[in-house]
Amino acid sequence: MQKVLVIIGPTASGKTSFGIKCANAFNGEIISGDSIQIYRGLDIGSAKATKEELSLARHHLIDIKDADGSYSVKEFQDLGRKCIDEISSENKLPIIVGGTGLYIKACLYDYEFFDEQEEDNQYEDLSNEDIWKLLEEKDPAALEKIHVNNRKRLVRALNIYEKHQKGISEIKAEQEHKMIYDAKIIGLTMDRETLYKRIEERIDLMVKEGLIEEIKGLLDKGITFDNQSMQGIGYKEFKDYFNNEKSLEECIEAVKINTKHFAKRQYTFFNNQMPVEWYENKEDALEEIKKWYER
Repeated sequence: MQKVLVIIGPTASGKTSFGIKCANAFNGEIISGDSIQIYRGLDIGSAKATKEELSLARHHLIDIKDADGSYSVKEFQDLGRKCIDEISSENKLPIIVGGTGLYIKACLYDYEFFDEQEEDNQYEDLSNEDIWKLLEEKDPAALEKIHVNNRKRLVRALNIYEKHQKGISEIKAEQEHKMIYDAKIIGLTMDRETLYKRIEERIDLMVKEGLIEEIKGLLDKGITFDNQSMQGIGYKEFKDYFNNEKSLEECIEAVKINTKHFAKRQYTFFNNQMPVEWYENKEDALEEIKKWYER
């Protein structure tokens, strides 16, 4: 199995610098596992690696989309796995660094995404109730989670059944949810008080470095807070400021609060979903990675 090093952890835990250190120590290249760093122009608020940091190790999946574009878990799964194959083929170590847990899990595990197309043409003469009855005959288990008025999901479930000749529930049950790589998942952590202090300091620094000006520049180019890129923490909170509904200080405080809550959710997700080895001491983590890498 291909080796893949994964470095996760809450915001402000030092993932970027540690990822670069690992890339240099183990002949690796970095794959960003972040859902916002893929957008061009969203640099400060996404804590994107600086030009200097980018020059220290080769990075992938950063600045690959315009700020008005969209990105999905399925797209990351495809692109992430392609990067892993390409990096491995050059006898280098793929290193995923990031904080978007679902993206990372989808890349590492045998999770299959279904076709998202909802072709309604063949059902256009049918009412929602008629479609419901059709689905009841073919995939009654799907109806447990779909309301009769949700035509989009009803049609999607029918399309999946017609394509695979089995329902969504059955397809999911057949997936083993096994890791498809020899992955070492390292989590960077620290005591909560220190982490929260670092989060606050980082956000203050972002503002000092020009976060507000960055957002204004995006808005001036026609990007809006409705764009997917602007839904990330560190951007969405400033909508009220630019709409003159809240003060800058209130919005900055909202970023700090939301970032701390997100850090809690990151811990919960990773602990429940993946076999993470947590380290406070990065040198200990480096030593453990070395043992895994050389075996």
